[in-house]
Amino acid sequence: MRRRLPPLNALRAFEAAARHSSFALAAEELGVTAAAVSQQVKGLEAQLQVALFLRQPRGLSLTNAGRAYLPGLTEGLDRLAAATSHLQEGQASGTITLTMLASFAAGWLVPRLGRFRAQYPGIDLRIDTSRRLVDFAREDVDLAIRFGAGPFKGLQAIHLLDEELFPVASPALLHGGLPLSRFEDLAQHQLLHDMDAHPEQPWMSWSRWFERQGLRADSAERGLFFTDSNVLVAAAVAGQGVALGRAPHLGEHLAKGRLVRLFEQSWLSDWRYYIVGPQGQFKRPLVKMLVDWLLEEARAG
Repeated sequence: MRRRLPPLNALRAFEAAARHSSFALAAEELGVTAAAVSQQVKGLEAQLQVALFLRQPRGLSLTNAGRAYLPGLTEGLDRLAAATSHLQEGQASGTITLTMLASFAAGWLVPRLGRFRAQYPGIDLRIDTSRRLVDFAREDVDLAIRFGAGPFKGLQAIHLLDEELFPVASPALLHGGLPLSRFEDLAQHQLLHDMDAHPEQPWMSWSRWFERQGLRADSAERGLFFTDSNVLVAAAVAGQGVALGRAPHLGEHLAKGRLVRLFEQSWLSDWRYYIVGPQGQFKRPLVKMLVDWLLEEARAG
């Protein structure tokens, strides 16, 4: 079937101008001049033989014909954009190297990788979980997910996630012989400590948690101590004690009931997770696809 359609540029110009009620703002969005947008719209009106805009001193307003034309056109352009994006995603190929802490990779990223592979089957990810800060100028690394307060000198940083902490335990421990319904009950339970916590992270210290609740800090100084937070989480799942759960790391454990949140008390970390890289890196198509996907996953929770 032969489709009689106006030029695509004219349709895009009209849709943008209608959305902004301005040729100038439409031009800024489309990367052309306001005069070019005006000419495209005039050509469209001539082809359709109908006025789409009332041109007024304070801006543009749609005519009845313009208002009737706009919804279907917007839907059509949206569908065209979605189809184009889907095609590009399916054909995208290459390798991206991403560095982050092992605990974040295991707890947050890995459970989501199936969705990334389904959406971008041609993109391979190399995930480096070494603890050192990479030198982007000298090493073959595209992006990093860093946990800190920022800023990250000489690098572009995009906020990915906040971190909330709260006490967690296995269901078996929760329903065991000792009470565990109030924060004060923790004094009767074995606590799991993260020895890798930075001195500037008081929210990771059981002693500081006890102080905040008006309890004796020395009651929080016993238990099991771990240098690897992944092993600490495994110990909590195994019912070895109560841990300070870090929200981004525990989504799968909480959703599947391997761990449960014990109390309403929580502590919002002063540090956050950022996607970090050289300024120009984020303009690369493959990197932009990954960054957009990470942000979409973070918004989804």
